[in-house]
Amino acid sequence: MAVTSDISATYRGPGRVIGRLLDDGRQEGRALTFALVAGLLFFVAQSPYQAREAQLDPSGPLAVRLYWSAFFWVLIVPLAAYLLAAVFWVLARLTRRRISGYGIRLALFWALLASTPVALLAGMVAGFIGPGRQLDIVATLWVAVFVWFLVAGLVRAERAAA
Repeated sequence: MAVTSDISATYRGPGRVIGRLLDDGRQEGRALTFALVAGLLFFVAQSPYQAREAQLDPSGPLAVRLYWSAFFWVLIVPLAAYLLAAVFWVLARLTRRRISGYGIRLALFWALLASTPVALLAGMVAGFIGPGRQLDIVATLWVAVFVWFLVAGLVRAERAAA
């Protein structure tokens, strides 16, 4: 299935999509691609906000803001996601859960990628409306969607490993 179809299917049933991805076998390249594309889409989501801030505060040019934003979202966030997956793996071992490291990585990276439509909405709200109640609501929605996808993915990955 196409990634965009899988993303929309994730909003209807995140466990089924993770199950289908796990059934394809261990593909580390695919998991890494999910993390990198998620970082790229988060960078795109932050661009309207960066443009707004550059307009309001000209001491930080837009090009510099976008450079550091790209560095953070495309390089640092995927590396941090690998570190977070390692922490989850250690916690899974301490709690005697039967889940593979690949299952944890895939669930985490897919949750990041599948939640990007809400992150893009949050970026538009931040860029066009600015900080405030509306942005808080959309950011909370993104966190809820991300946690939902992550938990459902981890549960399905643990069931697949058992």
